[in-house]
Amino acid sequence: MPPLSFTWWQIFRLGLVQTALGAVVVIMTSTINRVMVVELALPAMVPGGLVALHYAVQILRPRWGYGSDRGRRRTPWIVGGMTLLALGGFGASAATALCETSVAAGLTLAVLSFLAVGMGAGAAGTSLLVLLATGVDDRRRGAAATVVWVMMIVGFAVTAPLAGHFLDPFSGMRLMAVSGTVSAIALVVAVLAVTGIEPAQRAHPSGTPAHHKTFFEVLARVWAEPISRRFTIFIFVSMLAYSAQELILEPYAGLIFEMTPGATTKLSGLQHGGVLAGMLFVAGITMGIGGPVLGSLKLWTAVGCLGSAVSLAMIAVGSSVGAAFPLRECVFALGLSNGVYAVAAIGSMMGLAGRGGEAERGTRMGVWGAAQGIAFGAGGFLGTMAVDLARLVTTDLTAAYASVFAGEAFLFVAAAVIALRIEHAPARERRSNPLTQAATFQLDPGLEAR
Repeated sequence: MPPLSFTWWQIFRLGLVQTALGAVVVIMTSTINRVMVVELALPAMVPGGLVALHYAVQILRPRWGYGSDRGRRRTPWIVGGMTLLALGGFGASAATALCETSVAAGLTLAVLSFLAVGMGAGAAGTSLLVLLATGVDDRRRGAAATVVWVMMIVGFAVTAPLAGHFLDPFSGMRLMAVSGTVSAIALVVAVLAVTGIEPAQRAHPSGTPAHHKTFFEVLARVWAEPISRRFTIFIFVSMLAYSAQELILEPYAGLIFEMTPGATTKLSGLQHGGVLAGMLFVAGITMGIGGPVLGSLKLWTAVGCLGSAVSLAMIAVGSSVGAAFPLRECVFALGLSNGVYAVAAIGSMMGLAGRGGEAERGTRMGVWGAAQGIAFGAGGFLGTMAVDLARLVTTDLTAAYASVFAGEAFLFVAAAVIALRIEHAPARERRSNPLTQAATFQLDPGLEAR
C-alpha cells in the first residue's frame, strides 16, 4: 500500500481534532477550576491537584502509542481517546455539581474523571501526531504543526467565552448541561474529522507486526536509540523552561513594575500574540523559502530556544532597571521565540517519529509526549516554588524573581545545545531505507558525512 500523503484539507481536518480536544480541556482547567474555588469555596489546591493528576497520567502515553502500533491504524485510538476525554469532561462537571451535596462523593468522581481526561487526551493526542507524522512530508511539517497548534488554541478561545455566556445564572445542573454539550459536540467533530482519512487496512511497512514484541521490549529499544533518548531529554528540558514562567510572569509584572491586574492580563495576551506570530513565521519560512538552511527545523528549534533564553535574561535584568525598562517588548520577544521553538520542535518530533519505522512510531511519539506532559505539569509548580525558595534566601524581591528567570534562560540554552547535537541517519542509510527517507530530521548538509 502506498504511503499516506495528506492534502492541506486533510491536515485541517486533523487539526479539528485538536480543536475538539482543546474545547473539552479548557472547561476543566478554567471553568471547573473557578467553580470549585469560588462557588464551592474549596481550597485552591483541590483543582490544582486534579489538574496535576491530569498531567501525571501523561506518563502512560508510550503505552497508548504502542497500542496504536499494534493495531496498525491510528484513527481507532483517536476516536477512543476522544470518547474517554468527552466522558471525563462531562464526569468532571457532574462531580463539581455533586460537591454541592457531598464533597467526598464529588471529589471521588472528580479524581476518576480527571484520570479519564488525562488518559483520553494522551491516547488521542499521541495517535493524532503519529498520523500526521505518517502523512505529512518534510517541507510541510512546520506549517502542519502550526495549523494543529493554532486550531487547538481556537478550541480554547471559542469555548471559554461561549461556555461562560451560557453558564449564567450559575447552577450545578447548568454546568453539567454546558459541559455535556461541549463534550458531545467535540466528540462528533473529532469523529467526523477522522472518518475516511486513514485506509481501512494498513500493513506495517517494516513487514514485522508490532505485536511480535512486548511493550517493554519496544520501549527499551526506543530508549536505547541515542537520537530518541537525546530528543526526549531535549523535550523535557525545553518544556520545563517553557512552562516555568507561566505562573510567575504576571505576578512579577504586578509586584516589580506595579502593573494593574488588567495590565498584566494584557501583557499575557501580548505574549500569546507573539507565540502565534512566531509559529506563523516558521511556517512561512519553511514552506515559502525552504532550503537546507532556512528549511531546517533543527535550526529554528535552536533559534527559538536561544531567543527565549535572551528574552528571559533581559526580563531578569529589567527588574533592576525599573519602570523605564521595555517589559512589553521583551515579553512579546519571549512569546515570539517560544512560538518559533514550539512549532519547530513539534515538526521535528513528527519527523523523528519514523526514525525506526512505523512499527515503533507510536511508542516513540508516546515517549516524547510523556516527557512533554510531565515537564509542562512540573514546570508551573517548580517555577512558583523556585520564587518562594529564592525569597527565603533573600529579602530582595527583585533578586528573587531575577534568579528564577535567569535559571529558566539557562535551561533554554541547555536545550538549544542538546537540539544542535541531534543528528539524523547518514544519507547513505536514508537512501537505502525508504521507510526512514521521508521521516528523518532535517539537518545541515555538512552533518551527513558522519
